[in-house]
Amino acid sequence: MSEAYGATIAKRGLARRLRELRVEAGYTANQVCDRLNWGRGKVGRFEANNWVRPELSDIRDLARIYEGSDLDELEELATRARQRAWWRDYPDVFHNEFPGYEGDASRIRVVMPLVLPGLLQTLPYMQALLSTGQQSPEWREQALRARLRRQQILDRDDGNAPELVALITEASLMYEWGDPGDRRAQLRHLLTMSGRPNVELRLLRLSDGLHPGMSTLVNIFDFPGDEPSMVFLENDADIQEIDDASKVEAYGEIFEEIRAAALSPADTAVHLEALIAKLE
Repeated sequence: MSEAYGATIAKRGLARRLRELRVEAGYTANQVCDRLNWGRGKVGRFEANNWVRPELSDIRDLARIYEGSDLDELEELATRARQRAWWRDYPDVFHNEFPGYEGDASRIRVVMPLVLPGLLQTLPYMQALLSTGQQSPEWREQALRARLRRQQILDRDDGNAPELVALITEASLMYEWGDPGDRRAQLRHLLTMSGRPNVELRLLRLSDGLHPGMSTLVNIFDFPGDEPSMVFLENDADIQEIDDASKVEAYGEIFEEIRAAALSPADTAVHLEALIAKLE
């Protein structure tokens, strides 16, 4: 299964660039479809990034009628976007391109009020959490493998490992699951991961009272270069994608408010050690 690093944001960037070129050329999407003898709606789907793998022939056709387009630039984006990523093999688990954006991010900011972030979960925690749903054993096994595969992005040694800023709550650590040994191992894993140079872990303590992120379960992905950031909101039924710039900025501000209310990374480590001691 391919890493396909950069493929998801290349496809998103290509969609945005094609829209910019069409607008600059003074065409409507339907006019472009008519000129190319395409079915109406095809250009709109491209520009909405509602495609799986862009066809190079389609990109060349569009470049011919968009004055000022750089065919090499468009073909380079399309070639990158056509890489098949590992998560395409899990269509029942991923219903959008969340793992692709997560894998392409240079910085991941995540707030999880009641569960631990998937990138920081141990295998027993994953198994316990996935067993609470109504999905089939086959689906749970696929989801387990996919989550383990997602975690590998933090281990990249090619300079593309993302920075992870994770805000978790003490409440998420208070549930009883597995046995005390499983829970100690999860706490130790958090402690170990927090010591990595690309991981910042901050804890919101129960004793510090209510905080700005009580009902916020959000992932914010920042990307290399000038690719705009985006937000994913999660619940048990769906993952919602948000790329409106003003809304992304608003979620970024909320994230920083929550971050300021949390313990420092050093104090978080001390608190985790105290929780581990209580389970021994």
